[in-house]
Amino acid sequence: MKLLNNWRVIILLCLTLGLAPFLPEPHIVGKLRWLSSGGNGMAIMDYFDVLLHGFPFILLLRLLIIKITKTNGA
Repeated sequence: MKLLNNWRVIILLCLTLGLAPFLPEPHIVGKLRWLSSGGNGMAIMDYFDVLLHGFPFILLLRLLIIKITKTNGA
């Protein structure tokens, strides 16, 4: 559980897995753009790609929420 609460690991995951491949644009950006335009022609593998490349950002959001609630609740 310590690994999922480590800021350095989560940031590293966001910068590597979350944004890979970097050129011509991050993969997650292209997939989110495709989804926002309706997702026409997306297959199961494309949705899995969104989940895989988006998961580090979900972990980062989770850490931010935990940090904010601990700061306001204490």
